[in-house]
Amino acid sequence: MREKPAPRPAQGLRADARRNLDKLRAAAAEAFSERGLDMPLEEIAARAGVSIGTLYNRLGPRDALVDAVVADRAAALVAAAVESAETITDPWGRFARFVEEMCAIQATDLAFNDVLARRLPEAEQTSAVCDDALAHVGEYLEQAQRAGALRPDVTVQDIFLIFWSNANLIRATDSVVPGAWRRSLALTLDGLRTEAAHPLPSAAGSSETHSARRSDSQ
Repeated sequence: MREKPAPRPAQGLRADARRNLDKLRAAAAEAFSERGLDMPLEEIAARAGVSIGTLYNRLGPRDALVDAVVADRAAALVAAAVESAETITDPWGRFARFVEEMCAIQATDLAFNDVLARRLPEAEQTSAVCDDALAHVGEYLEQAQRAGALRPDVTVQDIFLIFWSNANLIRATDSVVPGAWRRSLALTLDGLRTEAAHPLPSAAGSSETHSARRSDSQ
């Protein structure tokens, strides 16, 4: 498989080349947010008014492009969700607030939706954002479990699968039943409460699931 060329450094660009680079970054950020990380790169180049060759020369292949224009914004969105969760003193409320915030962002930004579902694991910086989100999930999950509010058999892996499932639900229903994810999430969160607990089946194959990608991306 032929490798795409590495992006050229931005330093020393002519004014017109700098403008093209800025237009490419803006067009890519907007397109990924609207349609997800599988947006055709040719369409992004067309939005920016440049050739696909210019896109590859300036920003590289898809994973490099995603890291360049999505990672910082995704990290800021996670940070905002953490800030919101930290305003809640009740451990269950803090855990539920963070999960709800993550799912709400998924519904409004399809780039973030794909980041949280690990749709493009080759993009290392955006994958690190997902890792950071799950680290906060683990912190809030343990606090709620220690308080006796969250069933003790729930793992971070389970919450990742909630995000992954939410990503697919949003893509499938947003144009038909906007907001359907909210009802699904409410039912799911109720099932995570201690008083709702029943024995769970074993998590066979769970070590592979953490890096699961949408089957329809194959």
